[in-house]
Amino acid sequence: MIEPFSKDSALLADIANITADDKRLHLWWLGQSGFLLKQQGSILLLDPYLSDSLTEKYAATDKPHVRMTARCVAPEQLTGIYLVTASHIHTDHLDAETLLPLAQANPGIKLLLPHAILDEAQLRLGDAPVQLVGLDAGETYADEWHITGVAAAHNDLKRDALGRCHYLGLIIRRGGFVIYHSGDTIWHDYLLASLKPHAYDLMLLPINGNKPERRVSGNLNGAEAATLAKACHSRLVVPYHYDMFTFNTVTTEEFTTACQHLDQPFKVMQSGERLTLEKAPE
Repeated sequence: MIEPFSKDSALLADIANITADDKRLHLWWLGQSGFLLKQQGSILLLDPYLSDSLTEKYAATDKPHVRMTARCVAPEQLTGIYLVTASHIHTDHLDAETLLPLAQANPGIKLLLPHAILDEAQLRLGDAPVQLVGLDAGETYADEWHITGVAAAHNDLKRDALGRCHYLGLIIRRGGFVIYHSGDTIWHDYLLASLKPHAYDLMLLPINGNKPERRVSGNLNGAEAATLAKACHSRLVVPYHYDMFTFNTVTTEEFTTACQHLDQPFKVMQSGERLTLEKAPE
C-alpha cells in the first residue's frame, strides 16, 4: 500500500494553515481525480473519492478494485466546504460514501454536476442534505468561484434528450487564476476550440488512457495530456487517475517524457501533497 505524502491530522493542519489573506492558489491532490483548491480562504472540492465503496462493491467479481494508495483523509474531517463538483456519474467521481458524510460535516453544501445526471445523482444520494446544482457545456456557475462547463468525451460525447452533456470538464476561475479540470475525457473534436480562448495557470488531466488504437478507459494517455497542456500554453500541468486501483493505473513515465520533450512545465504529485502557485507576471 502506498502511503500518502500527508494524511489525516497533518493534511488537515496543512489546509487550515493557509489563511484568508493568502492570495496564492493552493491545491492538494486527494487521489484519483480528486483535488482540494483553496484561495483567499475559499475552498473548492473537485470530484472527491474518499471511501472504499468501489473496493467493497467489486471484491467478489472479475473486476476487483484493489486500492493502491491509502486514503489521505476521511470525508467527515473536511470542514469549511460549501461547494463540491462531480464531473460525471461514475462512482470514483460521484461517491455517496464520500458525499454523505461530507454533507453532514458541511451543512448547506452544494454539489455542482451535469444537468443530465441530476435524477440519477438524486437517487444515489437519497435524502442527503446536499443542494444539487446543474451545469452544462458553455454554462457558468458563479459565486466565490466561477466555473464553466466544457464538453468531455468519456469514450463518447454522451448527451441526454435535450442535448445536455453527461460528462463535463470545468474551467475554474478565482483571484486571477484559471484552472482546467478535464474530468474523464479523450481528445475530441470540440475540446481545443473550447479551451484555446483561455490562458491557463494550471491544467489537471488524466493519464490512464490506452494507446489510441486500443482505447478502453475513455481517458487521455500521458502523451496526449502533455500535448493538450502544451497546445493550450498552460503554465503547469498536473496528472491524475493513477495509483488508485491496480486494474486501472499507469506509470507517469509516458507523461513526464512527453512533457520534457515538449518543454511543458509539469508537476507529478503524491496523494495528500500540496502545490502552491503564485500569480503569473503581468
